[in-house]
Amino acid sequence: MSSKEIAGRQINVDNEGFLTDPEQWDKEIANQLAAEEGIPELKEDHWKVIEFMRKDYKENAQIPTIRRMKKVGGIDTKMLYELFPKGPAKKAARISGLSKPQGCV
Repeated sequence: MSSKEIAGRQINVDNEGFLTDPEQWDKEIANQLAAEEGIPELKEDHWKVIEFMRKDYKENAQIPTIRRMKKVGGIDTKMLYELFPKGPAKKAARISGLSKPQGCV
C-alpha cells in the first residue's frame, strides 16, 4: 500500500490511485480527485451519485454497479455517462473514495 497527498493530507491509495480506506475520504478529497479525473466542479447531480455510492457501499460492502445505481439509486444511465465520461463506474467510485469496482478491467 502506498500513500498520496490529497487535499493536504497523506491518504492511503492503491497503485491506481483508489483510496484503500474509505474512512479517510471527505468532500475536499472528492473535489481534488474529480479535478484529477477531468471534472472541474462537482455539481448537485455528481453529489447524488457519490452519496448513493457511499451509502450503498456502507450498507452492502460492495461497490454498486451501474445497473444498481439505476435500479436502486434512480440514477439515469445516460446522465451517469455525462457526469463521469469515459468510465463512469470507475471514475465515480474513485471520486467517492471507494475501491475500484470489480467489473472494471
